[in-house]
Amino acid sequence: MRADRLVSLVLLLRRHGRLSASALARELEVSTRTVLRDIEALSAAGVPVYAERGRHGGFALLPGFRTELTGLNPDEALALLVAGSRRGAQAFGLGSALASAMLKVVDALPESYRDTAAGAAERLLIDPETDLLSRRLVDEEVPDAIAAEVLRAVFAGHKLQIHYAAEGQTPKWRTVDPIGLVTVRDRGYLLASRSGADRTYRLSRVLAAKELAEPAERPDRVDLDRAWQERSTRFRTGGDQVTVLVRLDPARREDLVGTALAVLAEEADPDGWLRLEVTFQDPRHAVWALWQLATNAEALAPQWLRDSLRNRATALATRYGMSS
Repeated sequence: MRADRLVSLVLLLRRHGRLSASALARELEVSTRTVLRDIEALSAAGVPVYAERGRHGGFALLPGFRTELTGLNPDEALALLVAGSRRGAQAFGLGSALASAMLKVVDALPESYRDTAAGAAERLLIDPETDLLSRRLVDEEVPDAIAAEVLRAVFAGHKLQIHYAAEGQTPKWRTVDPIGLVTVRDRGYLLASRSGADRTYRLSRVLAAKELAEPAERPDRVDLDRAWQERSTRFRTGGDQVTVLVRLDPARREDLVGTALAVLAEEADPDGWLRLEVTFQDPRHAVWALWQLATNAEALAPQWLRDSLRNRATALATRYGMSS
């Protein structure tokens, strides 16, 4: 929206002092011509923005001009800046709004605290794109137009049509009653109901969306945390999923937990090893995960899992056994 862009333009000039039209265009993700039109609009509205000519020229605000956003102390602003470094907002198409909000947060601080808070935020990193083993966390892209349509339906309490591509199925149109949105590890999910039954849709699989005028059939209040926990439980216990009991070297705990669907129980044995009850997607997934841990893990139950691992180990030993 243009109004938001004009506010962002003013805050950028407040923050940097002077910026060229091309630099403003890059920051705002618009054309240079759009920036020039916005500058004219601000001037007409009485905002004291002026142009400085020359090689190092650009646009600037008259000294002493500032917008007013009050009520934030330095610790509150720092908390917002750190929260703004998370990527979850991208899952709901709110990335540009978040960037604009962060500019307003910085500008709201007294000048004596502004650089301190921004510097402190730079020293805190939340959810980096890779872990210590350089494994990249995969972001799921949700087009802004789809995210905006879903958000409108959720907030307005209207029914929503989605063209959804379920895994392994042909995309189909569905009319759902949206309940709320959840983001987990930068994946966005729509919690909804369809014909009275609970449904959960991954936003990255929504190919198109359309808000309808008809009111959604949903409760006036919702406990999203509880709803998500209930759906997670049903997911873990459905389909071909299997639950196994494992003894594990604690040094390899994260390797196992990172591949399992869920950890249902955990306790320490007297020798320091861990005993875990974990769920996998299917038997093949369970065999694969335990095989990766070699002698650092032992499958205790069920028996078919022990048999599968033993047979695989026997076949490997035979393959690499000493020839006569």
